[in-house]
This record gives sequence, structure tokens and C-alpha cells, in this order.
Amino acid sequence: MSNNLTILDLLLPPFYIMVALAYGYWVTKKNIREKPEYKYFTMGLMIRIFGAIALGLIYFFYYGGGDTTNYHETAVAFSNLFFKDQSDFWIGWLGNAKKYIFSFDETTGYPVYWPRDSHSFFVVRLLIPIVSLGCHSYFASAILVACFTYGGMWKLYQTFLLEFPSLKKELAIAVLFVPSCVFWGSGLMKDSFTLSAVGWFTFAFYHFFIKKQRKVSYGIYLFIASFIILAIKPYIFFALLPGSILWLSNNIIKKINHGFIRIIATPLILGLGGVTGYFALDNMGDNLGQYKVENVLDKAVVTQQDMKAEYYHGNSYDIGDFDASIESIITVAPMAIFSGIFRPALWDVKNPVMFISSIENTYLLTLTIFLLFRLKFFGFFSLIRKNPMLLFCMLFSLFFAFSVGLTVANFGSLVRLRIPELPFFVAGIFMLRHLYEKQSGIKVKF
Repeated sequence: MSNNLTILDLLLPPFYIMVALAYGYWVTKKNIREKPEYKYFTMGLMIRIFGAIALGLIYFFYYGGGDTTNYHETAVAFSNLFFKDQSDFWIGWLGNAKKYIFSFDETTGYPVYWPRDSHSFFVVRLLIPIVSLGCHSYFASAILVACFTYGGMWKLYQTFLLEFPSLKKELAIAVLFVPSCVFWGSGLMKDSFTLSAVGWFTFAFYHFFIKKQRKVSYGIYLFIASFIILAIKPYIFFALLPGSILWLSNNIIKKINHGFIRIIATPLILGLGGVTGYFALDNMGDNLGQYKVENVLDKAVVTQQDMKAEYYHGNSYDIGDFDASIESIITVAPMAIFSGIFRPALWDVKNPVMFISSIENTYLLTLTIFLLFRLKFFGFFSLIRKNPMLLFCMLFSLFFAFSVGLTVANFGSLVRLRIPELPFFVAGIFMLRHLYEKQSGIKVKF
């Protein structure tokens, strides 16, 4: 293939789109009477398919190939191997591909990427059955990825609605229609799987721990989602787990009705939650690899310095110099968080992709400043503290923005790597506006 499209990329996508459209209409018709939010289901699915196709077109015709085409080629190689040597296929797909990877070019006719990068290679493992269903067509496979990963985003949307049922339109915008998430989180990339897994994790965590619905299915969803996140992008777990534990802790505190007992219990519950989160991450050391707790700060310093190198041709930003000490990290934290949420800004733009992202970020920054002004800063954080789900959304967003802003100094990487936080941050802004309107009786339009 070698980054070239085939006739199947013209013939198959329309058929797959029609099947997806029919499925969307069927699901909508089945559920919309009892659940009005399903009026957004088909639209959200179609927009994700559009995003997956747009990503492929940009990589084929603007970048001339890249990670997405490499994932596809490697998955096609394994799919071809199934018909040539099934013993090697099963070893490579579910076992240790390193044992015979050097002979893959001759066996399959296609190159194989990332045999030593377990995180990237796990994406290939997920893509092998999808690419086979897509008849080795890049765009048919991309459409299937968009469809399969849409479930996590829909479940995230429904989870938010359980706490804020009147925000159907606003939360649909936040979860289903944010442009960066649609573009970077729908196609043949790592981000599609991790973004969907974060959605499934939140859905399962909410029902299992917050609502205490101890169904086996929720436990399975939680385990699979966590496994996928750890297998592809472990650093997402660094933001997700602390936020989840504080969400649970805050939910427990809120249910304590006696004021004095709540005052006594709050630091104990929050302290226990923090210790639990730390030890959970520390005990995952083997699974986290280079992301385990004791290595994170050192890795952040090395990665950030590398990203600022001259070979990025000025497409980088600088949050300031720092070392691996906690004191040094704290000094750059505000700029790291700001960069992780609101950059690239309009003044950072150097290409069309950055321009689209900068418009989105400018709008988010405007909304945030507006609410900070309306709520007089301290009121902004007071409202966040009072609602456990809102607190989780903002904590996850801030933790994640901090980790990405700290370790990524290149705008090209930043616009893609930051997308897991965007549905939560945008949803949090709409939740804040709703709570402010409810508290003050003043309608706010933006």
C-alpha cells in the first residue's frame, strides 16, 4: 500500500456509511420516546465518521502519510499473514511478535512498525480484526473505528445527563461535537481508542461506585477500559484515577448530613482517597513501565526539553525551565495547565490545523474568563466543590492539562494529545453556567 489509496477506498466507504446511517436511525427510533437525548445519536455518529475520513484525507494529501497510515499498513500485514501462516499470526496478534517480526516484510509484502513499542503495537492488535472487516480499505476501516469507538462517547454523554438532564444540547456539544475530538478522536489513531475508553471508564465508575449499582457488567467495562488506557497511554490514568477517587470521596462527604461530622470526616476521607490513589499508581509500576510514579518527573523534564529542540522548526512553546523536583514543577504548573487547555492560541498559529484548534481554544478561554468574572473567582471554585460530578470533570481536566502541558512543548503533538480532557472541561463549563443560573436566577447566554 505504502500510503497509496486503492479502488476499494472509493467503492466501500459509501456502503459502510449507509449501513452506519441505517444503524443510527434504528437505534434512534428504538429509544427516542423514552430517552429524548437520542435525537443526537445519529448526528453524533455521522460527524465522527466525517472526522475519521477527514483525518485520513489530511494525512494522505497534506502530511503525505504518518502514524495513521502506518497503523493501517501494519494491521493489513497481520491480516495477510492469517492466510499464509496462522501459527505466526496468532503469536503475533496475541503473543510475542518480536520472535519473528524481522521476516515480516518478506512474508506479507508490507512493512511492520513499532514491534518494540508495546503501546503503539497494542493499537495494531485492536485494528487487525477491524481492518479485516474493512477489506483492507483504509477509509472503510476508519469508518469502522469511528463506529466502534462511538459507544464510549455516547455512554459518557448519557452519564453526564444523569446529573444534568436539562443540558441535553449543551452536553451533546461538549461530548459529541467538539471539533478537535471529532477530528483527532474518530479515526485510525491511538486517540480514538483511549478517548472511547475514558468514556466507558467514567460510565462504569459512575454506576458502580457513585450509584452503587454492583452489576458484573459495570465491573467488566471498568476493567476493559482501564486495561486499554494502560496498554496505549498510561499517562491518562495518572489524571483519571486521582480525579475518580476524589469524585468518590466528595460524593461520600456530600451525603453526610450532620455539619460537625462532615467537618471532621472531610480531611480524613480526602486524605484516605489521596493515599489510596498514590499506592494504587505505585503498585501498578510494572504495568506503567516508564510512566511509574518514581520516573514521571524525570521523564517530563527529558521529554519537554526534547520537544523544544530546533528540529521542530519553531512549532513549539515554552512553559519555562524546570527540573524533576516538586518545588520546580509547582512554579511552572499554572503555565502548564493554561497551555494544556487553551493553546495553541491565535498568536501561536503556523498552519491550518493549528488555526482551527486556536479558534476552539479562544472560545473556551472566553467562556472561562466570563464565568470567572460572573462568579467572582472564589464563587467559581465554590460551585465546583459543591457538585461531585462537576468536581470530577474539572479535576480530571486540570490534572490532564497539567501532565500534557508539562511534558509536551510541541503544538503539533499538543492539539492531538489534549483531546481526552476537552469533553470534560467543556461539559464542566456548561455545568457551571447551569449551576450559576440556578443559584442567581440570571440567564447567561454564550
